[in-house]
Amino acid sequence: MALRSLVTVREFARLTTGTVQPTLDQASVSDSAFDYLCRLAGGFRSNGATLLQVESRQWLRLDGYVGVIETPCGTTVEILPKHVDGLGEHVVEDARALLRKLLGRALDLPVREVGEAAIERFDFPLTEWVMNRFLLALERVVRRGVRSDYVRVEETQRFLRGRLDLTRQLRQPPGRDHIFNIRHDVYLHDRPENRLLKSALKKVCDCSEHPDNWRLARELSALFVEVPRSTDAVSDFRAWRSDRLMAHYADARPWCELVLGQQMPLSLAGLTHGLSFMFAMDRLFERTVANSLRSSLHSDTRLIEQSTRHSLCTHLGGKKFTLKPDMLVEAAGRQSIVLDAKWKMIDESLMDKHYGLAQADFYQLFAYAHKYQGGKGDLALIYPRTEFFTRPLAPFQLGTGLNLWVLPFDLEAEIVLWPEEGSASGFLPLSGRAPGLPVYRRA
Repeated sequence: MALRSLVTVREFARLTTGTVQPTLDQASVSDSAFDYLCRLAGGFRSNGATLLQVESRQWLRLDGYVGVIETPCGTTVEILPKHVDGLGEHVVEDARALLRKLLGRALDLPVREVGEAAIERFDFPLTEWVMNRFLLALERVVRRGVRSDYVRVEETQRFLRGRLDLTRQLRQPPGRDHIFNIRHDVYLHDRPENRLLKSALKKVCDCSEHPDNWRLARELSALFVEVPRSTDAVSDFRAWRSDRLMAHYADARPWCELVLGQQMPLSLAGLTHGLSFMFAMDRLFERTVANSLRSSLHSDTRLIEQSTRHSLCTHLGGKKFTLKPDMLVEAAGRQSIVLDAKWKMIDESLMDKHYGLAQADFYQLFAYAHKYQGGKGDLALIYPRTEFFTRPLAPFQLGTGLNLWVLPFDLEAEIVLWPEEGSASGFLPLSGRAPGLPVYRRA
């Protein structure tokens, strides 16, 4: 087994095979890991995504993806969000905590914090946290009972059991009249849900290095000895039942999907080794904002993600260039509202440089407003809140009756900071102005 090494960096960091002072923005990896990352980037590129850029024969620059990649040579590359700035050991811990929160919110992972604080404090990469959550969810399944199911068995025996298969029995050659072709059902743990859990458990046993995870994984493995591993994860996940008898399996499923690579935005099957998962940071941020807004809207209000209702133009009777806003909010008797979330750090003090905002984003929102809102009303761009962006900016007027708001999203509280009362604070049908839904009042 190859000796494992951990390299922790963040988005847009540079990797090299040479000797450099390791920081979150640059690190050194082995030649084999460097070559493997180049090959992996080719697989991403074939799916229309960019994992990294090759700057030279000695340097790679990562793109806007976060997660963990394990290489065949034993190198683990952990890529964290770039939102947390500063120096010191707390930066890595804070960045890991932020990524855990974003994954839990964006993927609707059932995270239980009560009584499980120890795993939050240890200085291990994200993979150990994922494996720990899976093991704890699996342990709860075991405590409430591993479900069995009837499996049809067709075999030949010297005794009768179940039903006799008359067709096969009549076709037997002479001299085998004492052998019976039978069909019967056996009550076994061999069912799709248990096969998937066994496959994920085997992967955790092979990958985990944290002593608590290692011990718990082997304790649970002893209870799944008779369960075979899944040979077709996609089909088994389709067959996963969610009825009343299987309700206690629900919390384990998303963690099982993450361990087995079924939560991937891109197919990494056959491309990575060990427990690897990569997510586009902008997509994680979009999902986090959308889930936060969905929980704060009126019950009669609908939030649609990635709507494809309108296109930029038509040509020869067909739609061309689909317009897909991140979020579209609709409510009875109200105008539709378009919101777009951007994982980018802006600075409210740089007014002469447009606060770091991109002109292309404004063109994009302008097109959305004219197609989805009829060219009037309010729409918003949402960026992560930082020490340089703490308050909503004054509205940008895109035309008569059309205002674009730039709003901060507090990643700690998972809430959007809205403009002052009397301006655009009511342009969304929110369920209330509770403490969790603050309104920023400018001086």
